[in-house]
Amino acid sequence: MAKMTWRAGTLLAPVPPALISCGDIKRPNVMTAAWTGIISSDPAMTYVSIRPSRYSHEIISKTKEFVINLPNLALAKATDFCGVKSGRNVDKFKVCGLTPLKCAKINAPQIDEAPVSIECKVKEVVELGSHHMFIAEVLSIDADDKYIDEKGAFDISKCDLIAYANGGYYPLGEKIGKFGFSVQKKK
Repeated sequence: MAKMTWRAGTLLAPVPPALISCGDIKRPNVMTAAWTGIISSDPAMTYVSIRPSRYSHEIISKTKEFVINLPNLALAKATDFCGVKSGRNVDKFKVCGLTPLKCAKINAPQIDEAPVSIECKVKEVVELGSHHMFIAEVLSIDADDKYIDEKGAFDISKCDLIAYANGGYYPLGEKIGKFGFSVQKKK
């Protein structure tokens, strides 16, 4: 096997395609972003990188709030649609049949149909070439109670979350282990 060297690009994959909601309950907006992730666990910090030309960039720059909604298989078509249409011209919540739901800590709406919604407050904006990175503190996580197991823990395996890689959407497979399973002592 031989590896080929390509020019620099964005082939870090898979990543979560996230539905980024912003605005407020009366005028909600949503866009799809794959450039998001965790940057700190204490305090819980995340980011989303958005092109300055995007309508959501304009809204988040003003409100300093957004919600990262993790889509599942049932939301795959809406996830794609929200990535190719602009909220300047289209009410994506209405067209996609999404329900804006009030958040606990911020004014931006979460998406009721999403299994997980992460409420974020912008702390810093870093301008990085084609995208601006909105670095945010996680203020609250809203999880659909149908994914909570009998021990009160969130069971992500029941959510049917999707991944994004190289321009395509993919279902996540079954769990193959847990953190530390490679060094766990046999019982």
